[in-house]
Amino acid sequence: MSDTALGRSEVAAMIDHTLLDPAASDADVAVLVDEARKLGVYAVCVSPSMLPLRATGDAPGPVLATVAGFPSGKHHSLIKGAEARLAVDQGAAEVDMVIDIGAAAAGEYNAVHADILTVREAIGHTPVLKVIIESAVLSDDAIVETCRAAERAGADFVKTSTGFHPAGGASVDAVRLMAQTVGGRLGVKASGGIRTADDALAMIDAGATRLGLSRTRTVLDGLRVT
Repeated sequence: MSDTALGRSEVAAMIDHTLLDPAASDADVAVLVDEARKLGVYAVCVSPSMLPLRATGDAPGPVLATVAGFPSGKHHSLIKGAEARLAVDQGAAEVDMVIDIGAAAAGEYNAVHADILTVREAIGHTPVLKVIIESAVLSDDAIVETCRAAERAGADFVKTSTGFHPAGGASVDAVRLMAQTVGGRLGVKASGGIRTADDALAMIDAGATRLGLSRTRTVLDGLRVT
């Protein structure tokens, strides 16, 4: 049982409603944005190739987020930076970048820092930068050191997972450790494998301040109306 008293509207305001399926079409993204408006979520997150979004009506829309170096993280840092910069130029207000996961797992934290810093410098300090660390692959020590590298590089959030790695997605333990490490100075985004309201509330209890969901309606339908 969750300790949080948050209801449907409060949780919705923490959600990045996400569509990163490689087969997604413009029509799929239009449906995503329309659904996001109806659900009252904070943001939509789409692949950078879907930008700029076509007009979807006059109603206010959610914040627009995208990804860089996704999903492997094995892109040159300059490519990640260029991809992120182009996305911002095309309307993205937030960028979720994937680090070089192998470098983090090997303890090469200076390289991780440099990778993140390259993207931060490419987009400037106004857009929100979230750093995906693929926590299921890393030891606890590596999670801590990678979060510290992200903070030094000027990230705004650390994020658990892409949702595409075979090692798995977000876990309560990883979210708690990440939240303890950044101590409220950065946000913590839990993403990957969050399928129910109980999953979402457990992540929030552990310290998540943002949730990345593709099954947003199912999660919200499990919460009390506020």
